[in-house]
Parts: sequence; C-alpha cells; structure tokens
Amino acid sequence: MKAAVVCANEDVRYQEIEEVYAGPGMVKVRVAASGICGSDVPRVLHNGVHFYPIVLGHEFSGEVVEVGEGVTKVKVGDHVSGAPLLPCMKCDDCQNGNFSLCKHYSFIGSRQQGSNADYVVLPEQNAIPFDKNISWEQGAMFEPSTVALHGLMLNDYKGGECAAILGCGTIGIFTMQWAKIFGAKKVVVFDISDERLALAARLGADAVVNTTKEDFMKEAKELTDGKGYGYVFETAGAVPTMHMAFELAGNRSHVCFIGTPHVDLTFTPKMWEHMNRKEFKLTGSWMSYSAPFPGKEWELTAHYFATGQLKYDPEFVAEKLPMAKAQEAFMKYKVPGSVKGRILLVNSWAFPEIE
Repeated sequence: MKAAVVCANEDVRYQEIEEVYAGPGMVKVRVAASGICGSDVPRVLHNGVHFYPIVLGHEFSGEVVEVGEGVTKVKVGDHVSGAPLLPCMKCDDCQNGNFSLCKHYSFIGSRQQGSNADYVVLPEQNAIPFDKNISWEQGAMFEPSTVALHGLMLNDYKGGECAAILGCGTIGIFTMQWAKIFGAKKVVVFDISDERLALAARLGADAVVNTTKEDFMKEAKELTDGKGYGYVFETAGAVPTMHMAFELAGNRSHVCFIGTPHVDLTFTPKMWEHMNRKEFKLTGSWMSYSAPFPGKEWELTAHYFATGQLKYDPEFVAEKLPMAKAQEAFMKYKVPGSVKGRILLVNSWAFPEIE
C-alpha cells in the first residue's frame, strides 16, 4: 500500500510500504481523509518523531474494509473515525478510567503507524462509527471535537452561566459549540482574527471580542454586567490568553486550560492573585478520553454531528491535498501562523476531484 512516510526531518516521502491487515479484535480502515494536527508539525519540522521511518496521522475518517476475528462493534462498509489513544488498560489511571493520564500508552500516528496512508488498523473499541450523512471531512474532525468536550467535562461544566472561549481555532470553535449545546447563558469568543471571529459568530457564538482592540476588556466585562465569566476555557495555548483567563474569570468560577503553551509562562503576583481573590477553580485538560473507553466525548460527538447540533464548517479546513503531496503540505507550516485551519490529506477513492 502507499503511505506518506516521514523518513527524516523535513523529509516526507509517498512510497510503498507493507500493507496492514486486521488481526483478532482489530479493524482495517480504508482512509478517506487524514488531518494534519498542530502536534504533527514539530514532528516533521523539528525532529519530533519517536522513530524513523514513521507514518503520522491520528485525525482521520474512512470506511471499514476488513474486521478481525471477534469484532462485533463495526462491520465492513461502516464509516468510522478513529480514537488514536491506545492505553495500557492495566495501570492505576486506566483502572480508574483516566485513560488520558496513562503513562504506558501507545498512540496511532505517533508511537505506531498512523493514518497518512491508504489503510490504517486499530482496535475495535477505537473505531467510532458515524452516520453516512456525515462527510469525510467532518468525520476527520472527531478528535478536536472530543478534546473540546473533555475540557468541559473536566471543568465541571453545568451551563446556566456566561462562558468565555479564548482562542478561535478548531478546538476553540468546538468548545464554543459544546458550551451552547449544554446550556450556557451566553458564550463569548475571544481572538485576534476578525475572520475567525466571524466563523464563531456564524456557528452560534452570542458575542465575539477582538482582543487587539484597546478597550476589549471593558467590552468583555460589560457582556457579563461586570460579574465576570462563570466558565473560562483557554484553547490557544498562548501566554496572553492564559493571563486573560485569570482576569475574565468571575468569583467562584471554573477555569480550564485546554491549550498547551510552547514558551515559558510567568505571572506577576497581581495577576496570580486573581485566583486567590476570586476563589476560582483552575484545571488542565489533556486529550479526550473517559470510561467506558473511549468515552462519552466520542459517543456524543457522533450523536451531535448526526443531529446537526454540532456543526461543521468548510472554513475548518484550510486546504485538501492528495496524500501524495504530504511533503508539500507540511512545508506550508514552515511559516508560523500561515495555515488557517486544518490541512486534510485525502485519498482519491473518496475525493476523486482532488489531484
């Protein structure tokens, strides 16, 4: 079969590799679309892989073409997305249902061969069937949606309050939608891009705030009648938005850092004191899994995608490129911030129009 193989730093080759097959309890998926995640970029551009050669790709959709012995959850012909985490299921964290915290895990598209290929195999429990009315592009968006929902769950989200979403990337937009679905009084999205904020408004944000404006914090607080936000979700992993989260939080609020910082993060005593004086609760969020594995995050994404309440927009995708052009796709990320949205690597059987 053909695959986009990372052979060295900045060296991705579309080449023949040994075809994969479904063993007992396993499912073979013919890949339709495979998204390039932000975590894949340093793997290719900054020697970030665990080993060479490797096939990356962990946000994907496709069709089941073979099932191994004992598989009952899915059948040949089903459309599926894939939960990429392979927890050990034996450690204390796994036994307590905290699969995201497993220290002995493997991961499709990182620690073992992934979906930037004709086919990928995964355990039956990791195959997430979805309604055939859902597009292949949307099916490749399961993982960012589940990351967003996992953050809500860890932040003890109950609705009925004003929620602030800091960052308007794919995960931020999904976080906004989940907050709406589960009953926010008002959802306000913050970003530096008017284009991304327009997308958030189109998909249901009650208000949007451009943080490059001089008086944006005054505007943000007025939207809550000066009370601050009952729930704050930081999704950008940027120093300014992490500082902003502390200031936007209301008394006894819940603050969740979904985004991952990539530079040193420091707080002045005055900034940090927001947490003391407001007595807000701060939590982190990592990946997207709960018990029973892979969790409600995946089940509810399939459900709300199917009902249309959780919306997909073509602007989520910056570009669709043939799998054979994976090298070209990754080189687009050499200029930070130049790619807006996901690049999808696609196979011709599902996207014959893309060459």
